[in-house]
Amino acid sequence: MAKPDSNQALLDALRNPLRRSLLRRYVESSEMLSPKELSGLEKKPLSGVSYHVRALAKCGAIEDAGDRRVRGSVEHFYLPTDLVKKTPWVLTTLGLEA
Repeated sequence: MAKPDSNQALLDALRNPLRRSLLRRYVESSEMLSPKELSGLEKKPLSGVSYHVRALAKCGAIEDAGDRRVRGSVEHFYLPTDLVKKTPWVLTTLGLEA
């Protein structure tokens, strides 16, 4: 079971509609995703998506799953954590079945 403070941090993060949408994509995806990929899927600027992905990582909703070098920069990939996948209220908030 998650600690109450981690639940509160996650609840605070999910108040933002874009963060909910990004986290839903992570949970529904069978593969790790990068902010660049999410930016294309959401049709939002990469800078904004990256900001929200960092916020989701900070609250423990997603975790680093690796990276790869792309033309002189590094593309980071993330996966949802067990905190998200095994917490019924999070899945309900995302519009998914618990």
